[in-house]
Amino acid sequence: MQNSFFADSLDQATVKSRILDLEQGVVGYYSIGLYPASLAYNSAMHGGRDRLLLAPRPGRSLFGAFSPQDLSGMDPTHVATMERMVRHERDGRLQVYTLRDLIELCDLVVLTANSNHIEQDLLEACELRRELDREQVVLACLAGSFSHDPLRNDSYVLCERQPNLAFFSGFHRHGALRDPVDSFTANFCHPNAITALLGARLLDRLSPNIQVSPGVHNVEAQYIKAAKNISSIFAGFGYAYHAKNTGILPTLLTLLLDQCLDQASSVSMRRKDRQRLYGRQPFPLTELGYGVQRIEATLNRGGDMEKVRDHTFTQLTAMVADVRGSMMMPVCGKPTRNFQAGQILAEGMSRLGRCPNDVDEFEQWCEEAGVKKGGLEGLKALRYWPQILINYSIQVHDASMVNLLYMAIFGKNDTKAVAFRVMTESRELSNYCQESVRPSHSRRYSEALQNLDRPEALELLANAVIADNARRAIPDDSSQDDGGASEDTPAYLKAMNVIEDVW
Repeated sequence: MQNSFFADSLDQATVKSRILDLEQGVVGYYSIGLYPASLAYNSAMHGGRDRLLLAPRPGRSLFGAFSPQDLSGMDPTHVATMERMVRHERDGRLQVYTLRDLIELCDLVVLTANSNHIEQDLLEACELRRELDREQVVLACLAGSFSHDPLRNDSYVLCERQPNLAFFSGFHRHGALRDPVDSFTANFCHPNAITALLGARLLDRLSPNIQVSPGVHNVEAQYIKAAKNISSIFAGFGYAYHAKNTGILPTLLTLLLDQCLDQASSVSMRRKDRQRLYGRQPFPLTELGYGVQRIEATLNRGGDMEKVRDHTFTQLTAMVADVRGSMMMPVCGKPTRNFQAGQILAEGMSRLGRCPNDVDEFEQWCEEAGVKKGGLEGLKALRYWPQILINYSIQVHDASMVNLLYMAIFGKNDTKAVAFRVMTESRELSNYCQESVRPSHSRRYSEALQNLDRPEALELLANAVIADNARRAIPDDSSQDDGGASEDTPAYLKAMNVIEDVW
C-alpha cells in the first residue's frame, strides 16, 4: 500500500505547490467512538473546526458513545460545532459525511475503528482512493489491539502487514479532552519521515491543547498500544486488590511498563523494513525530534555480540507516556476502561475467592459494572496473546506479567488456582515480579545455591567455576525433578513452571 502525500513527481514546482496546499489541509475522522469524538470536541473548543471533518459509522450517531452524564456536561456551543463538522450540504439538503466524502475532501483520514472493523475499513478506504483518484490521501489508524486472521488462525500487528499505514498514539482521558485547560500529547508515526512530519503538523493544528509530534515507528507504536491495554488491566487489578499493600505497586507498575517496551523492542528487530527505516530517510531521525539516530541492545552469544533489541522508539515521549499514564490512578475522574476492567477483576476475585471461570464471566462482571465489553481492547488483545508470543518470538521473561494475567482468565482450573495465589498474595506476587524477569537458564544457578545438598546442583556450580561451557555440560532441566510440582513449591515458582512449559 502506497501511503504518501506526494505523487511520484520530480518536478520541484509541483512538489512546492503540494506542500503549500497541505498548509491548508483538512483531516477526517471516520467511525466516531468515544476517543475520536473527545478529540473532535477538544478541536471544537479551540478553533479547529475548519480543519476537521467527521464521518460516523453508518447506523451510529455522533454522540452515541457518550453517557447521558457526559452529554449533560458538554457546552452546547461546542456540541453544535461538532454537529457542523459531521454534515454538509449537497443538492440543497444537509447530509452526513461518509468515508467516500472524507477521501474526496481530506488530505489525512484517520480510521478510528477498533480491531473489530479496522481491516475492513482500511480495505474500503484504499479502494475509494483508487476509484476517486485520490492516492495522495494518507490513511492512519489508532486501533489498540492485535488483528486476527481466522482462516490462518494467526494474530499480528496490522501495521506490520501494512507497513506504510500511519499510526496515531497518545495518552488520553476522555474527560480531560473535554476540559478547556487540560492538554494532551501524541505521536503520529509513519515509516517515511516526511509523511510523519507533515501528518503530525496537520493533526497538531487541530487544537493548541493537542501537541502531536512525528515519529517513524508505526509498528512499535501499535504493538505498544495493544500490549499496554492488556497491562492496564493488571495495573487496575493491582491498585484495587493491593490498595493496602502499597509496597508492591511500584514494582508491579515498573515491570508492566518495562515489559511493554522490551517486547516492542524485540518486535522492532523483526521489521522487514528496519534498515530502510534508518538508512533511507530523506533526513536524519534527529530532525524529527529523536535524541539519537538509533538505540540498540546487544547480547554476547558465544563470544559474538548479537543485536537483540531496538529501543529507538522509546525516544517518542508521548508513546512512553501513553503506557505509563494508562497504568496510573488519576487524581480526579475515571481511569481508562482497561484499568477499570482490572479494578472489576480485583473486586470479583476478592468477593468470590477465585479467578473468573472464563472470559465470558469476566466480561459479564464488566457489563454489570457499567463497562461495556466492546470497549475493552485489552481483553481482545489478551485472547490472541499465545499467538503473538509465538509470532514475534517474545521471550517468556519479557512477558511474565501478561502471561500471569492470561493464566488467570484463560487458563485451566488448576492453573487459575495457582495464578490466583500469586496475584492475590503480596509476597508471592513480589517474588514472581523479581524472579520471572530472569531467563529460565539463569535461574538454575540461583536455585542451585539454595540446594547445595543436591549433587546435581553442586555439580552445576562447580562446572560453572571450572569452565565457561557449564551450560552445554549440564542440561537445562538438570536442576529440576518431579519435586518441582510438590506442595512445598511456592506458588510463584509453580506459575513460572506452568508458563515455561506452555510457552
